[in-house]
Amino acid sequence: MRRLLIRPGAIGDCLLTFPAMEALKADYTEVWVPGVMKPLLQFADRVESIASTGLDWLAIPGVEGLQRPVLDRLAGFDSIVSWYGTHQPEFREAVSHLPFQFFPALPPPPGQPRIDVPEQPRTRILVHPFSGSPVKDWPLDQWDALAARLGAEFAIGRDRRPLFEDLYQLACWLASAKLYVGNDSGITHLAAAVGTPVVALFGPTDPGIWAPRGAQVVIIKKERLEEITVDDVTAAVERCLAGSTGG
Repeated sequence: MRRLLIRPGAIGDCLLTFPAMEALKADYTEVWVPGVMKPLLQFADRVESIASTGLDWLAIPGVEGLQRPVLDRLAGFDSIVSWYGTHQPEFREAVSHLPFQFFPALPPPPGQPRIDVPEQPRTRILVHPFSGSPVKDWPLDQWDALAARLGAEFAIGRDRRPLFEDLYQLACWLASAKLYVGNDSGITHLAAAVGTPVVALFGPTDPGIWAPRGAQVVIIKKERLEEITVDDVTAAVERCLAGSTGG
């Protein structure tokens, strides 16, 4: 059985689907994902970035010459499970003769994504003050105050520049933390996926859908992130370090 899994989306969206994708592993499993996710797909036999496959051409009428190579490639799979194209009628029509099974973009029921990284001592506290949207970001001055109180390191440059070349390198570093604090972001999901205890700050988004999975995750939820205080987060950190996930 040759199976292809296609999963677009942001870092956290993709990570939440990892347990489902790994459960779908076949004799040969190929995965097409956003390029940034490639280093994390350890269970697949082959991983491609969606942008490199030509898949996007299939939703565009009148470009048959560009569509043919990717259609021929897709025809080489016995099973194709896709979170891509679910709500694109043109795409679904173009692949209607192929063995596609479509899933909605929302994450599946709770399951614990796991990224295997080398074991190392957990000695530091890390904080990550950014996300993919400003509305999900706790104010930066609050992060500064929290980092000073906890003696924490920032897991990203203050100019938002990544500290590592790819997500797997970042995952290995996150695994050196005894605690991580972050916004509703893909990197917060990544910290949970390497087994680091996490305190996650949620504002307008629903943690019932988008929270990181795991027994060592503490959620702080307020409709306005500005209402969360450094004391609130410090108390959650203390609970998390003590091994309690009580809300």
